[in-house]
Amino acid sequence: MLHTIRQSLNNDSLFRQILRGLNKKFYHQTVTTKQVEDYMSATAKVDLSKIFDQYLRTTELPVLEYKEDDYKLSYRWANCVKGFNLPLKIHFIADQWIKPTEEWKSLNLYPEGNKTFSVDPNFYIKTKKITD
Repeated sequence: MLHTIRQSLNNDSLFRQILRGLNKKFYHQTVTTKQVEDYMSATAKVDLSKIFDQYLRTTELPVLEYKEDDYKLSYRWANCVKGFNLPLKIHFIADQWIKPTEEWKSLNLYPEGNKTFSVDPNFYIKTKKITD
């Protein structure tokens, strides 16, 4: 989970700052999960609550469902907590970031584009290709 958060922030110096800050702020204290979650979200300036809910409060891995046709790639989150908002780095035509939701979203393609799709393996998720 922590590595997935690190990848989603796409900023190793910020992630290192979060880890060092946790150690400094909570040194020799007994802390709650909420304190750690709130500190990480505040320092990252990103609401990580749904990511924590998914990985800490369920036993299920989120599934990125996707389908391809001649001119677009469609994708959405499934098997996830409501409001799950993990951005993903994908390899499709070029490396790029997507922000899936529980609703279908699409990327348009050029006919000559490379259609090899994959998710960066640094994200702790499952993928499922949907065929009609």
